[in-house]
Formats: sequence, structure tokens, C-alpha cells
Amino acid sequence: MINELLLAGSVVFIFSTVLLAYKFFGKTGLYCVSAVATILANIEVVILINAFNMEQTLGNVLFASTFLVTDILSECEGKKEANKAVWLGAFSSLFFLLLSQSWLLYTPSENDLIFGSVKAIFSTTPRMIIASLVVYAISQLFDVWLYHKWWAFTEKRFKSKRKFLWLRNNGSTLISQIVNTLLFTLFAFWGTYDFKTLVSIFFSSYIIYVFTSLLDTPCVYIARKIHDKKIASRSE
Repeated sequence: MINELLLAGSVVFIFSTVLLAYKFFGKTGLYCVSAVATILANIEVVILINAFNMEQTLGNVLFASTFLVTDILSECEGKKEANKAVWLGAFSSLFFLLLSQSWLLYTPSENDLIFGSVKAIFSTTPRMIIASLVVYAISQLFDVWLYHKWWAFTEKRFKSKRKFLWLRNNGSTLISQIVNTLLFTLFAFWGTYDFKTLVSIFFSSYIIYVFTSLLDTPCVYIARKIHDKKIASRSE
């Protein structure tokens, strides 16, 4: 039960952090969260856990938070700013990959106690990071594109730019997460786990993404209120 409680607590903590970053630092805060989340998720994803009777990678919640970031930016700041967050996350992952691999080139001191542990962790991450880097860019850019396609559709159909936020949020994220989960499972774990485990990872990851996508909708509404208040205070 401890894993389930930790995962639930992680969702609350991470999503709350996204909102606080936006409230106090605006889009710059979201860019920072996106960069940090992509780096940490690339480390977490190598850990396989059991929770809610499913086998899953630990990085799911952090990866889900990057979709929350781009949805908030799409809704409040525009498509260009959302895509900027995607490329910033990709750049951060590439920087981390190159730097972390350079650590393994050093010869440790005879008194070193942790190099073996560091090597064990980071010697397994290049494939994960490269896979997540490619998949992250593809799925996130697709998510931003689809978000604005849904927005154009609802605005044209219902003559309102603000209504149906829940539709464009969930309509884009739930679809793009299928792309994200399928591609990442294949690129990162093919040949590492048997087919049954791959199927388990795919379905458990997507179920987590469905859950977090539904939970992030209220967060996007809250973010829009934060944005509206900032606009209102500037006009006073």
C-alpha cells in the first residue's frame, strides 16, 4: 500500500508545484518545472515498481506533469510558448545525457565509495534518455498541435474561445499519451523485458496517464484563473 500512497502524494505534490510555479513566476516558472521534470523523469523511469496491482515505471507522474505544463501554456500563453517548453525540455534532456555520460569517463579515486553505484545507474540511462528525448518531442509537439486543433473546432462550433477547456485539455492529452506510451515502451524496453511485461508496462503507464490527465483538468482551470487575475491587476 505504501507505493500507492507515495504515487498519490506525488501527483498532488507535483501538480501543486506546477501551479505554484505559474502563480509566482509565470511562464518562466513553468519552463523551469518542465526542464527539471524531464531530467528527473529520465532517472526515475529506470525504476520498475508495483502499484495498484500493475507493474509500471516510476517516471510516469513526472512525464505527465510536462503535459500539464504545455496545456497551461497553450491555454494561457499561446502555442508558441507551449512549443518553447517542449524544446526546452528536450534540450535539458540532451544536456543531462551528455553530462552524465561524461562522469563515467573519469577514473575514481581509490577512496571513492559511490562511483560504482553512479555507474550502475547512469550506464543504463542513455537508451532511456534517447528514447524519452525522441518520444517526448514527438508526443508533446503533437499534444500542443492537437490542443489548438480542438480549440479551433470548439471556438468555431460554439462561438466561444473560453468554453470547453476540459475538451481540448483531455482530447489532446489522452490521445497524445497513447502515442507517448506506445513509442516509449517500444523504444526504451524492447529487448529488455519479455512481451508480457512490455504489455503490462504499456497498459499500466497509460492508465496512470488517463488518471493524471483527468486530474490535471482542474489544474488548467486554476491556472487560467491565475492568468486572468494577473491580466486584471495589470489593467487596474
